Amino acid sequence: MGRKRKGRDISGWLIIDKPAGPTSTAVVNKVRWAMNAQKAGHAGTLDPTATGVLAIALGEATKTVPYVTDALKAYAFTVRLGQATNTDDAEGEIIGESDLRPTDAQIKEALSPFVGDIQQVPPQFSAVKIDGERAYKRARDGEDMDLAARPLWVEELILTDRPDADHATLEMTCGKGGYVRSIARDLGKSLGCLGHVVSLRRLWSGPFTAVDALTLEQVEEMARTPELDAHLQPLEIGLSELPELRCTPEGAARLRNGNPGMVLASDVDYGDDAWASHDGKAVAVGVYKSGELHPARVFNQC
Repeated sequence: MGRKRKGRDISGWLIIDKPAGPTSTAVVNKVRWAMNAQKAGHAGTLDPTATGVLAIALGEATKTVPYVTDALKAYAFTVRLGQATNTDDAEGEIIGESDLRPTDAQIKEALSPFVGDIQQVPPQFSAVKIDGERAYKRARDGEDMDLAARPLWVEELILTDRPDADHATLEMTCGKGGYVRSIARDLGKSLGCLGHVVSLRRLWSGPFTAVDALTLEQVEEMARTPELDAHLQPLEIGLSELPELRCTPEGAARLRNGNPGMVLASDVDYGDDAWASHDGKAVAVGVYKSGELHPARVFNQC
């Protein structure tokens, strides 16, 4: 018999306004402690120096993490023009400089190739795995790697401010797997002036925004109290990007056992991803086929 997990069997989402400094994993561990939860995870890593929306899933909500991770996200970031660093942010060593400074019009014109379906090479200091080892570990050892480009969907990339000649502030909405540091690096190269990120903030992630976010200080102040529990958002919000199908009591029973279950008619097409609910609670998420949902993940909610 497996050893029982310590903590409460509690499920839902807690949204954190991450400060600069701690890793995303450290924030998850803090929230798990504060909620006294058995299980926790996050939907999309933020670099230690980055701030903003970090969605923490607890309990059964961790099964919905992939659907939030796949959703669009928005970032505001400032690029330091005229300098390139080995990490593509302000934490790294300067490896190139330029006296050239583009105009606002030149920056706006250069943004167009970065919108839509693009190919993006991750930073040398990134969590991409090469032969089972993280790229940043090799980069720390001085290795210069030839990282493969990866596809990225960029919904929008706009210039929002120009504080001075050396800095440009932008906002980007993109899909899964985007590196803002790569955008800054490649934009600087395309402008001929080089560039790196000096500040980065995630504005929203899928259905979650900073409006409902707590600071880590607030989490610590309300730790292990009903006041903190009151900020927990339902598991179902993590599935808001997918169509909801209501199921019959019989269908719900079958789904809970991992079998295809009958769902009520809807406008979803054969083969679409969807989730089934009964009495307002998520029962399962999976693939819709001919009047039934074939479950990929089943939720054990009271």
